[in-house]
Amino acid sequence: MQRMSRSILLRSAILQTLLVGVLSVLLAVALGASFFTHWGWIVGPLAWIACSLATARGLALPRRRTLVGAALAGLPSIFAVAAGLHWLGDVVAIALFALWCAWTPPHPGAAWSV
Repeated sequence: MQRMSRSILLRSAILQTLLVGVLSVLLAVALGASFFTHWGWIVGPLAWIACSLATARGLALPRRRTLVGAALAGLPSIFAVAAGLHWLGDVVAIALFALWCAWTPPHPGAAWSV
């Protein structure tokens, strides 16, 4: 039976937070706040998926399983955004995503599989 990896839990939370944060800042600087008012509903989930794929690659996790976890972890964000608490949705989604990753076995022989 697969055990939870605290190392992957922490590294996936940190990496996903950094990737989402950096991408958000870059998009905000490049496109401005008004862009997100009109297109955030599609850009946000796409950015989340892209960052999740980068996290999967960086931690040698299976892409498909990691994407499923990212999709499930992102669902609570819908309610947080609707309530005007986007930051809370991000925090919850990253925590749930990190938990999912922590229970995902890395590819065999991966250098980061500790």
